Amino acid sequence: MPFALPPGISPARRRRSGRSGRAVRAVAGAALLIGLTGVPAAEAREPGHCARQHTLRVPGAEHQKLSCLGELTTAGTIASGHTDQADWAGLTPAGLETPSGVPGIQIDGYFPDDSATNTNHGWMHDSQFVIRLPDRWNGGLVVAGSPGVREQYANDRAISDWVLSRGYAFAATDKGNTGAAFHQDGRRPGEAIAEWNDRVTQLTRAARAVVAQRYHRPPRRTLATGMSNGGYLVRWQLENRPELYDGGVDWEGALWRTEGPNLLTFLPPALRSYPVYAAGGAGAERAHREMVAAGYPAGSEFLWPYHHRYYWDLTQRIYREELDPGFDGPTEAGTPFCAPGTPSCDADYDYASRPREVHRAVDRIALTGRIGKPLITLHGTLDVLLPIGEGSDVYARMVRDAGRDRLFRYYRIEGGTHVESLYDVFPDRLRPLTPCHRSAFTAMEDWIGHRGRPAASHTVAMPGDGRDPLTDCRL
Repeated sequence: MPFALPPGISPARRRRSGRSGRAVRAVAGAALLIGLTGVPAAEAREPGHCARQHTLRVPGAEHQKLSCLGELTTAGTIASGHTDQADWAGLTPAGLETPSGVPGIQIDGYFPDDSATNTNHGWMHDSQFVIRLPDRWNGGLVVAGSPGVREQYANDRAISDWVLSRGYAFAATDKGNTGAAFHQDGRRPGEAIAEWNDRVTQLTRAARAVVAQRYHRPPRRTLATGMSNGGYLVRWQLENRPELYDGGVDWEGALWRTEGPNLLTFLPPALRSYPVYAAGGAGAERAHREMVAAGYPAGSEFLWPYHHRYYWDLTQRIYREELDPGFDGPTEAGTPFCAPGTPSCDADYDYASRPREVHRAVDRIALTGRIGKPLITLHGTLDVLLPIGEGSDVYARMVRDAGRDRLFRYYRIEGGTHVESLYDVFPDRLRPLTPCHRSAFTAMEDWIGHRGRPAASHTVAMPGDGRDPLTDCRL
């Protein structure tokens, strides 16, 4: 699922042994300019199938493997073994169309790193990436970080397939650490998440260089996009590395804000109040009010049981362990589904009262709203993992307060939720965000291509008039 992992995955013992993004800085310089000064665009020729494959080198990579494929989308990569279905399970509706007819080169590899949570290819090595270079290139590059704590193929169905079918080159990273024990990476609280930002920057620079090697000219436009944690990464890149991108599309990104709200402020109330609400009885009405006050909108109650079972508890515990490991002492990532009043129970966690060093850890990864390139954010109004009122609504105000409104559009998608596959369970009450992301992406293309500014920020109503919610989203 997008943000966390289902229960049943037991984090190993903490080992904050220096597994961080320090290797990023050692090689980042090498990825800046290599291959970016090739043949002028007017002189570039359309290459043949997999042309110059063996001349391609990913700057800074410790290992790379090149494959000439007849199909770069999941219509072919599932059979050829160049994706991992488990990585993107649950991230799209079952009926989403799979495009095809995109031959080209795929490069799999990894950058230097000293953590080993990613088992893809049997490499047992983090900072893995995938770069896809279609034979028929439109001049653009799309870069994505993985949602949740998933690996580099997590965006293959939701994003890679579609942008490849439009002619873009595509690159994605595992962010440098993966899985429910991601918090073991790094030497101090917050470093594992901070590495995610470094790894996206590193891959963007390297992918731009590889694109120039392949097509003999740098990309005309570079776009960042991603969902959930991947959306957070888009925001951070456009705030801190805007020179690398022409724009970005943020799909329900996580908000990290030092003073709150953030995950650690709205998940504990759900852990306390939902069981009381679900049990019924005298306290149920008050518990419901507490849930709504914490950000879980009235009307989303049908989604609460699923999220309580699979998301809220695990997500709170593993992210709290990353940012505040001292809360539960030597215990690793808390006690699953503990009752309030249990010693060191995450249901009782109070971020506001935690020591200053906890807030400093969040500050290392915090957002400011000071974007430097155009950004479109979309977020479902029925998101009950990252509630819209505690996330993107707040980020929109941050952008406005930073004076960057002219670079920002925000679309609240009525009936959208965080877990796209839940549309298959509740098609009468939910809508998928995937087509809305595609509409936002094409609006961004027009915006940076000076073909028209996107519609003003607004709430997008549920589709009507017999429109297919799997293909139609009018922003």
